[in-house]
Amino acid sequence: MLNAWNNKGIALKKLKRYEEAIIAYDEALKINPQYADAWYNKGIALKKLKRYEEAIIVYDEALKINPQYSQAWYNKGLALEKLKRYEEAIIVYDEH
Repeated sequence: MLNAWNNKGIALKKLKRYEEAIIAYDEALKINPQYADAWYNKGIALKKLKRYEEAIIVYDEALKINPQYSQAWYNKGLALEKLKRYEEAIIVYDEH
């Protein structure tokens, strides 16, 4: 079920149904809160909704699980840029 919820979220995200995608990722995370990909994918959906602060928090959850998750670092930097937190974004890009 875990992968099914995550994959459903991905399909919904491709259809630009971001709120529904977030619900699907949350279902995956109920099954396994240590599923870094679901956290990451949720962050992408939040970013698409311009909910950058929330996206950063979610990317941080993915990074707690997998500190080497380069896509999560990159997208966290992008979200920081959208919030005009450029110094923090630079640190994220430099370190990862």
